Amino acid sequence: MTATTVERYARHVDPAFVKLLGMLGYGRAFTRASGSWIEDESGRRYLDLLAGFGSVNIGHNHPRLVAHLRAFFDAEPLNLNHTGVSAFPAALAEQLAQTAPPLDAALFSNSGAEAVETAMKLARAATKRTGILYCEGAYHGLTLGTLSVSATRRMRAPFEPLLPGCAAIPFDDLDALDRALDRNVAAFLAEPVQVEGGVRFPGDGYLRAARELCTKRGALLILDEVQTGLGRTGAMYAFQHEGVTPDVLILAKSAGGSIAPVGVTLTTRRLQRKAFGSMRTFDLHGSTFAGNAFACAAASETLRILDDENLIARSRDLGAEWLAALRVRLDRHPLVAEIRGRGLLLAIELRAPDVAGQWLALAMLERGLIVQPASQAWNILRLEPPLTIAREELLHATETIGAVFDANRGVAPMLARTGLRAAAQLLNRGRFR
Repeated sequence: MTATTVERYARHVDPAFVKLLGMLGYGRAFTRASGSWIEDESGRRYLDLLAGFGSVNIGHNHPRLVAHLRAFFDAEPLNLNHTGVSAFPAALAEQLAQTAPPLDAALFSNSGAEAVETAMKLARAATKRTGILYCEGAYHGLTLGTLSVSATRRMRAPFEPLLPGCAAIPFDDLDALDRALDRNVAAFLAEPVQVEGGVRFPGDGYLRAARELCTKRGALLILDEVQTGLGRTGAMYAFQHEGVTPDVLILAKSAGGSIAPVGVTLTTRRLQRKAFGSMRTFDLHGSTFAGNAFACAAASETLRILDDENLIARSRDLGAEWLAALRVRLDRHPLVAEIRGRGLLLAIELRAPDVAGQWLALAMLERGLIVQPASQAWNILRLEPPLTIAREELLHATETIGAVFDANRGVAPMLARTGLRAAAQLLNRGRFR
């Protein structure tokens, strides 16, 4: 990738993003990826501990998935079929039904945000109610509908008024849920783990009690597992740690193997029929590329790879090892408040101002690790590598993270270095370097 590419991106795609990357010191253009590694235009390699915000569970360009998709195209399939049924979404829906019984009906879309909006439509149509409860700290997307159930004021404010009937309650607060679940509520929408909100895990029994309350009040329980699903937390789905099942399950990101965009709203055939089950309502959900053959073929093979390579158990076991190793390596560090995690979804909570998270992530980038703070909580460093990552790669990550923290033991010196770096980038006008 050349400077011309960066200039084109700035001119025609997102100039503010390019400027921000430069000002923060992230002036790199990445060009290649394989497994757990990413390469920039200069040929330098980085261990990916972000995995496309949880999109790359089976690793970058998994050779088996790539071969499968090459064979798919060699067969000259019909990718879009709007006047009949297709074998590819049918097969994928059957596979998904086997992962989360009794959820046995799939509504396809192209992204997590679309899948969330599909769930909201489904809930309203099936219950004949209008209210949607969501959690403070939630992040479900950036469309008008998903902003209505996301908590970040900065992202919501420019587009208000948003969808009426949506109300926020505290996360992990059963009393608040109990009070808010009245006869007007169609659904309670929640993330089993608030990843963007700071990798926040609810207390034991929260999802089970929420399931019971929703059933009692006639509201649907919708769980957004766009980031936590498909093995990330050491189970196929995070809700399975509590042995509960929602009425509606939302999937995207890693479902397409990091290659094909796909969103899935998984529910029961009973609820699907209530919402979209007549010849008058069957077409109230859908879009041109929803359930296209390519995306479904990629998702089907991704599910098979997860199973054949035992990646879910691997996530559970390696994640536990890595959590223990990081706790030992960073024990009593003055900037570390807590290290928590489940499976290969970990967080280092900082005892420092929010800017410290971005500075430490930059310091790790310069040592060859890709890490980011949670987008809505910059004092939380999130760690979510591909589930295929090797044990020796995690050992390397632990030592590199430890070295960065060793070099940054106090808030004041770190903030001073941050200021100097920001000033240098300002003088460079945010130039990529």
